[in-house]
Amino acid sequence: MREKCGIFATVSEDAPKKAYYALIALQHRGQESAGISVWRHKIRTLSGLGFVQDVFRGPVLAKLKSNLAIAHVRYSTSGSPTETQPLETECCGKRIAVAHNGTLTNFLPLKREYEKRGVKFHHSIDSELLGVSFLWHLRESNDEFEAMKAVFDEVKGAYSVAFLFDGKILVARDPVGFRPLSYGEGDGHYFASEDSAIRLFLEERGRIRDVKPGEVFLLDGESVESRVMAEERHHGCVFEYIYFARPDSTIDGVNVYSARVRMGRELAKESPASGEVVIDVPDSGRAAALGFSMESGIPYAEGLIKNRYIGRTFITPGQFNRELKVRLKLSPVREIVGGKRVVLVDDSIVRGTTMRRIVSMLREVGAREVHVRIASPPIRHPCYMGIDIPTRHELIAAFGSVENVRKAIGADSLAYLSVEGLKRAVGREELCMACLTGDYPEWAFRF
Repeated sequence: MREKCGIFATVSEDAPKKAYYALIALQHRGQESAGISVWRHKIRTLSGLGFVQDVFRGPVLAKLKSNLAIAHVRYSTSGSPTETQPLETECCGKRIAVAHNGTLTNFLPLKREYEKRGVKFHHSIDSELLGVSFLWHLRESNDEFEAMKAVFDEVKGAYSVAFLFDGKILVARDPVGFRPLSYGEGDGHYFASEDSAIRLFLEERGRIRDVKPGEVFLLDGESVESRVMAEERHHGCVFEYIYFARPDSTIDGVNVYSARVRMGRELAKESPASGEVVIDVPDSGRAAALGFSMESGIPYAEGLIKNRYIGRTFITPGQFNRELKVRLKLSPVREIVGGKRVVLVDDSIVRGTTMRRIVSMLREVGAREVHVRIASPPIRHPCYMGIDIPTRHELIAAFGSVENVRKAIGADSLAYLSVEGLKRAVGREELCMACLTGDYPEWAFRF
């Protein structure tokens, strides 16, 4: 499972340079492309495929000079993977740059409707529709807030978005608040998918908070104004806490690392294991493994070592088979797991192929037993709100029992955290758990 992307926006001194460093802080949210758009009498965008430091290598960044910038790192779940953001588009005589995190559930029917009105689309990415819809309604209302309210009424799905146009930046979070978005104020104004990217620029006197669902910010370089223009029942994505977000981020008032430790504690209470050592699948399972160890009293150790120099640009689809890919990335420590009953903790199981190979590797170096504990409920349904989850028939837990999954991965025992245990760990009831429960938020599909 992979997040779609991360966004950043700022009105501040040296905005392009700050955008560059913020994108590095958000690199975990998307590694396929990176881009920065600035305003200097007009929109200027630099973007490319690859990691942030590859795209903005050498003197490239020095060409961007502005106090207004929006930026983006992308992992594609819709449109061509070779397209980059921020993307630029035109409608109603205006040009706009768009940086978007999420997926639009009514993209195709709404795109067809705009095409019937004579609007020409230039990109395959659904994000372009947000810019088109905004400019269309801005022409009608001549008010940015009212235009964005019309977007909320019209465009469904998940979107934390930043627009750059006419020397202004508009930032908004959809009325359900699917994807995270933070705002920081200090020597300038900063917006990012995660607050960890904002803390780079704010001293202790700076203030950071979550952007509210349905909240809209308008900045013109001299002033900032915000209004909540629409709000539905909040449904923030639970997988931000389970896997996607950086552990040092705080999303909607909940610290991610602390939530993951509590997931491990809840898991140990619900599904204890007779192990001698607790290990994690690095890095995503580490905090939950520590929590499991704390609650169970079973000592924690690093029984799997991750090779941090094997990146996605090196291991490409078809270049190596899956078995070799896992062995290149993870190596078991014989001295930690050999001869022991091992409790292996991870955040989730998707297809099950990676977990099966990890269990096999642990047995090869002498683990007597392998008890797998997963710090989330089984993933049984696809996501339509911006997370790359395989189709349902590829999900190992979609149609089979926990016992069938256990047999498939070769573990001595398998247990998942319950939905209620997950809610207790996160400490919030208002969560989108559609991929776990099949209960999709109504607003996203109310066309």
